[in-house]
Order: sequence, then C-alpha cells, then structure tokens
Amino acid sequence: MPLINHRIFIKAPVHICFDLARNVDVHTRTTSKTDEKAVAGVTEGWMEEGDEVTWEATHFGIRQRLTARITEMDWPHRFVDVMVKGAFHSFTHTHEFFEEAGGTMMVDTFAYQSPLGPLGLMADRLFLEKYMESFIKLRALELKKMAENEKDSEVNSES
Repeated sequence: MPLINHRIFIKAPVHICFDLARNVDVHTRTTSKTDEKAVAGVTEGWMEEGDEVTWEATHFGIRQRLTARITEMDWPHRFVDVMVKGAFHSFTHTHEFFEEAGGTMMVDTFAYQSPLGPLGLMADRLFLEKYMESFIKLRALELKKMAENEKDSEVNSES
C-alpha cells in the first residue's frame, strides 16, 4: 500500500490553513488541472465530521467520480477523509496542521490501495504513486498561496 507524506510550511495562522483545506470551494480551485467539481453531498463551504462529498474529475483522460467522507475532525489541527466509493480499492487522507513560529506546517499523509491486485501494484510502480504525489504537492502549493494571501488580507483589514 503506497504511503505519500508531504509537508509544506505556510506563512499563515493554523486556523486559516485548516479552514481552507476543508473548504469544498477551495478544493475545486486548487485542483483546477483535473477540473474537479463537487456533484453530490456537501457541494460548497466547509466540510464537517460525518460529511460526504462526491467529486467528479478527469484523471488520465477519464472522467470519474469519487465519494469521500470526513471521518475525524479536530479543529484546527487534524481531519481525515476516506474514500467510500471510487476508483481506488481504498484510501485514507490525513490532513494535519502544526502551529510553528511564523506560520503553520501542513502535513498530508495519503495512504491508498489500488484496485486490480497485481495490475494495480504495477500501475503504482509505473506511474500512479508519482501522479498522486504530484497531485497532492500541487494542491498544497495552491493552498499555501491562498492562505498566505488571505493572511495578508486579514492583516490589512485590521490596519
């Protein structure tokens, strides 16, 4: 089972990073390369524990759907989403946020199991794990930009 760990430092308060990461509208903006759209369940705003969302996106030229549920939420430090229906055999995505001097360390841990047994294992080695790692990194970079801009807007509005 591949395990992807990604860490990124964001110059913004932990609550801003956390709320952006669980926001459906922000998710669609940070995944524009795959044209993700929320099509069922919670389709806008913040996700809460127990909420489900069905995403429709294009990966590898194929339009597909995936439903995920928020199974744990500890605002503003951690939330976990798991796939309940979709192309993977399973996945668990843990989002963690650690307050540090000058900002937040955001940590994504993505554990997944591909479908199709040995064929899925081959796909992991050949391309899927790299693809998923790149997808997570790109989304984190986009979220970082948004959080740092929002933090700056928050500071300017207080002046």
